[in-house]
Amino acid sequence: LNLAILLYTVACLLSTCLGVMTGRVDPKTGFFFVLKYVEYFILFFMVVNHVRDTAQVKRFIFCLLLTCLITCVIGMLQIPAGGRLTAPFEGERGEPNTFGGYLLFLGAVTAGILSQAGTTRTKHVLIGLLVAIIPPFLFTLSRSSYFGFIPALLVLGILMKKRVIVIGIFMLLLAVSPLFMPLQVKDRILYTFNQPQHHRQIQVGDVRIDTSTSARIRSWQEAIADWARKPLFGYGVTGYRFVDAQFPRVLTETGIIGLLAFLYLLYCTGKVALENLRVLKDPLFRGITIGFIAGYTGLLFHSVGANTFIIVRIMEPFWFIAGLVVVLPVVESQSSVEAVDATAAAAGPIPSVGSLSRSDRADGFTV
Repeated sequence: LNLAILLYTVACLLSTCLGVMTGRVDPKTGFFFVLKYVEYFILFFMVVNHVRDTAQVKRFIFCLLLTCLITCVIGMLQIPAGGRLTAPFEGERGEPNTFGGYLLFLGAVTAGILSQAGTTRTKHVLIGLLVAIIPPFLFTLSRSSYFGFIPALLVLGILMKKRVIVIGIFMLLLAVSPLFMPLQVKDRILYTFNQPQHHRQIQVGDVRIDTSTSARIRSWQEAIADWARKPLFGYGVTGYRFVDAQFPRVLTETGIIGLLAFLYLLYCTGKVALENLRVLKDPLFRGITIGFIAGYTGLLFHSVGANTFIIVRIMEPFWFIAGLVVVLPVVESQSSVEAVDATAAAAGPIPSVGSLSRSDRADGFTV
C-alpha cells in the first residue's frame, strides 16, 4: 500500500498546487482538504507501526464497536421525532448519507467478527450490536447505504465456510424484508421511481427517476464534460464545484492521473486484505478481515451516491481497520513465536547427552 498511498497523495498535491497557481483553488481551503486526506494515511501508518499484540487488537476493536453502539443509541433516540437520522456532532444540518455509510461499514465488520466468533457470550454481544445497528441504519433513509448493503451482504456470504447455505439464507431474508420494513423506508426506496411527474426528472423509457437522483446524474454528466477541459490534473482539490459522488469528484479534481492513482489505491487495499485472509488462522483476525472486505465492498457501492472516501466519519474507522488488517499476520506470527517460547520455558532446559542416565542411552537414541 505504500506506493499507492504515495502516488495518490502526490496526485492530490500536484493538482491542487496547479489549481492554486491558476486561481481555481483557494490556498487555505485546498491545503486543509488535502491535509485531511493525508491524515487518514497517517492514522493508517500509526496503527501499522504500533499494534504489536492480540491484546491491543482486542482493545481497539472493543472501542470501535462501543463507539458504534453509542452512536446507534443516539440515532434511535431521534426516531420518535421523525425525519432522517444523523450522527452526533454534525451541526444543524446533519448528513444521513454519511451516518448510513458509517453504520454500513461497522455493521459489516461486526458481522465478520460474528461469523468467526467462538464463545456463545461473544456471539450474543455481537448479535446485540447488529440488532442495535439495524434501526438507525434503516431510518437514515440513505439510498446509497441501502445500495451498498446488498453487495456487502453477498461478500460476507461468499467469504464464509458454508457459503451456499449462508447466501441462500441472506437472499431469503432480503426477499421477505419488505414485509417487515418500516413504511418510511419502503416509501423512500419507491420514491426513486414513483415521484409525481416533474420537469426536472430524467426519464429512461417509461421509467421516471426522482428529481434528487436526476440532479445527481446530471451533475455527474456535467463533471465529466468539464473534466475534458483539464484532463490530466483536473481543477485541483476543491477547485471544482461540489459533486456528490466519489469517482466523478476525483476525476474532476485530480484528472485522469489522480483517478488512476485512486483506483490503484483501492485495488491495493482490496488485494492486501484478500491476501492476508488466506494466511490468517486466528478466528478473531479472520473475522476482522472478512468484515473489512465486506464493508469495503459496500463502501465502493455507497460511493456512487456520496463522497465516501473523503468523509471523516467513514474514512477514519476505515483506515484504522485497514491498518489492523495489514498488520494482523505480523501479530499472529509474533503470538505464535511467543507461545512456542512460553511452552519451551515451561518444559525446562533440554538435558545434554552427558546428563542422561544409562537407561536413557538405549540403542536407537539419536541426538
